[in-house]
Amino acid sequence: MLMNHPFSYEIIYSSRRTIAVQVTRDGRVVVRAPRRCSRAYIEGFISKNEAWVLKHLEKAREQEEARKASAPPEHPPLSAQDRARYIRLARDIFTRKAEYYARIMGVSYGRISIREQKTRWGSCSSKGNLNFNWRLILAPEEVLDYVVVHELAHRREMNHSKAFYSIVESVLPDYKEPKKWLRDKGQTLWDII
Repeated sequence: MLMNHPFSYEIIYSSRRTIAVQVTRDGRVVVRAPRRCSRAYIEGFISKNEAWVLKHLEKAREQEEARKASAPPEHPPLSAQDRARYIRLARDIFTRKAEYYARIMGVSYGRISIREQKTRWGSCSSKGNLNFNWRLILAPEEVLDYVVVHELAHRREMNHSKAFYSIVESVLPDYKEPKKWLRDKGQTLWDII
């Protein structure tokens, strides 16, 4: 890597036909270049675009500072006692909701487990066992209903096909709103407690 610029950069060669420079959100400079592109040509391209890169590096730095400034304060880790209390509460809520919606949908299910997974809000196993993330109890009520109905719909369709979403929609006609809430704001449930 040549360092005659006020920043370092990474080169990624690929089968592309043109050269491009990118400043990532985390402030890295990435040059994407065709495989046969010479180092001298890349250097010239970087030199020609140095002002643009510097401007975007500054913008990335400002956005990162703004993000840090607006981030919610760090919460102390939950005690085992508090976590157990939330899990008990979630088990009670999800048990009642699953019973209610399973009756409406005409489906059965196995056991209910309450977990704390970073990447999943719920799941339904092939045996019909339901898993729910306890942090969902911090979300709006319609979000909990959506996740329960979503998992119970897997008792009829073990996929995310049109038929699957037709089942969800037959029970919750406005299911797209809580689904969108989870996608857009679900991560905030990790910031609350």
